[in-house]
Amino acid sequence: MSSKIFQNVIIQMKDACDRTIGIVDEQGFVLACSELALIGSRMEDFHAYELEDTTQPVSTGLRSYCALTSEKSRLDFTAFADGTDAVSRTIAALAAVAFNEARNNYEEKHNKAAFVKNIISDNILPGDVYVRAKELHFVTDEPRSVILVRQTENADVAATELIQRIFPDRQRDFVISMNETDIVIVKTLLTAEFQEEAYKTAAGVEKQLHDELGIRCVIGISTVAHHLRELADRYKEAQVAIDVGKVFENDKSIINYENLGLGRIIYQLPTTLCEMFLNEVFKKNPIETLDEDTLETINRFFENNLNVSETSRKLYVHRNTLVYRLEKIKKITGLDLREFDHAIVFKVAMMVKMYLDSLNMTRY
Repeated sequence: MSSKIFQNVIIQMKDACDRTIGIVDEQGFVLACSELALIGSRMEDFHAYELEDTTQPVSTGLRSYCALTSEKSRLDFTAFADGTDAVSRTIAALAAVAFNEARNNYEEKHNKAAFVKNIISDNILPGDVYVRAKELHFVTDEPRSVILVRQTENADVAATELIQRIFPDRQRDFVISMNETDIVIVKTLLTAEFQEEAYKTAAGVEKQLHDELGIRCVIGISTVAHHLRELADRYKEAQVAIDVGKVFENDKSIINYENLGLGRIIYQLPTTLCEMFLNEVFKKNPIETLDEDTLETINRFFENNLNVSETSRKLYVHRNTLVYRLEKIKKITGLDLREFDHAIVFKVAMMVKMYLDSLNMTRY
């Protein structure tokens, strides 16, 4: 990081205080200072160990020091002010805050991963996307996929580091930790088969997390973003993929937003509308009237594309037995599943019921 950033802060501060202020590195060498002659010299009274485990200013025989906070190493940089009185300690603390803010802004501005995180988190104005992209020499219109990895068991902070090793090109692919369980991969797609490439990428990540760290996860894949400004919407798609998959495709660990179909539509409906729909469909008797064996028969019938012969073979029952069961379902619900229109209505109704049940489970 350029010492000019720190020097700019000092220029703004020096007229507001009557003593020398500056910043040193972890070895005590002055990087920027209101007394220019001191830049490059070493502060003999600076001792890093005195600043360990404290965010408060520490006074030596000549100066007051206050360490800048940092995620990696708290003592990368330390602010100082001449004097050991209360005023000097306050000035050192305020300088540390100002230096820290300047450093964070600089790193955010010149860090592509931080830029991408701001985009997917909706923390940057659309107009600023173009400006920042130009500053960072960022290609704006490459096809990219947003892949959301959510750890479901044994969440481990090492997961982010592992995934970063899978994607060593930090200029094109970005691995971003969003919280304790969620990791986002913004992957530049290199082939014309966008969704197939994204799925293979997700499958590889899932396998390595399980094999190396024993982590189980569920992964949501967005549609393709053809421009940087689309990444926020694609991140939301990946989130929806996981949420909808949890309801309608809970047997899958990788869910593609593009393949959610009816589930995606139902997920966005108001619950009152869903309840109204169920009441209209099952006027004669509620869906709860159907027992587990009957529901299993219905599911198999749908799985076999409403084919009576194939379904009876898979259920190991006589064809007439299956026809009898379908007649029983028609009598209870008023819907004949052998008719395509009725089958569609019943299938949607079952999915709506699954969605409402999932909401009730979440509440309790």
